[in-house]
Amino acid sequence: MDRWTGAATVRPGMLLFGGRIGVAAMHAHHSVQVLVAARGTLELADATGLRVVCRAVVVPADTEHTVLRGAAEGVLAQLDPDSVTGRAFARRAQPPGCAAAWARAGGALPPVSGGGPEELLARIGALVDAAAGDGPARARHPAVARAVARLPELVADGPVRIGALAAAVGLSESRLAHLFRTELGLPLRPYVRWLRMRRATELIAAGASLTAAAHLAGFADAAHLTRTCRRTFGIPPSEFAHRVRWAPGPSARPAQP
Repeated sequence: MDRWTGAATVRPGMLLFGGRIGVAAMHAHHSVQVLVAARGTLELADATGLRVVCRAVVVPADTEHTVLRGAAEGVLAQLDPDSVTGRAFARRAQPPGCAAAWARAGGALPPVSGGGPEELLARIGALVDAAAGDGPARARHPAVARAVARLPELVADGPVRIGALAAAVGLSESRLAHLFRTELGLPLRPYVRWLRMRRATELIAAGASLTAAAHLAGFADAAHLTRTCRRTFGIPPSEFAHRVRWAPGPSARPAQP
């Protein structure tokens, strides 16, 4: 089971994957990783060489780890560490560099039953949403709601100028930034970055080249998209393009990024 194959989708603050869990050499990425086997167990190791065999793990952001053995069916969530959900999961896995702590945190997660990639994808989404619990309520401030509604179109049109967005919804830039983080649980600029990544993956799924997808999603070039993808997920977008079937992105769910 060395290959990752299945279905995935990106929504603001997270990438969700359901399917075959493959192996991965020692690496770290700037996202909180939640990994659950639908059948059987996983084997991971931390940077000290400590190995754990378990059903699920929670690996904090920027933490070196390797997946030594995957699973025929499983689910994965990569969560923005600045989001409410990402922080909530990371707090469960302390100390962050210890594989035993990752396994303890994973052991508290509910089981994820088997099924096809799309069913598994739905289950990891439900698991993450349930874990968010009493996170931020849906945006109530009308200016924030207008900003959220406009952002996908702005991302498709090119660079998003936060000052111009704030002026368009009738707030100062600092006030919009404060309300955005408070009501959505994720800062505005990372939210925009996730929208760009979702746009890029949708374009790749539709057959666009990495270069075209990068430009149309607002990245400077394919190298910029690749760096962002590597930093966030630990692998380049070409891996996603070749091994993963991209499910349509769900409508924005600002309550639980």
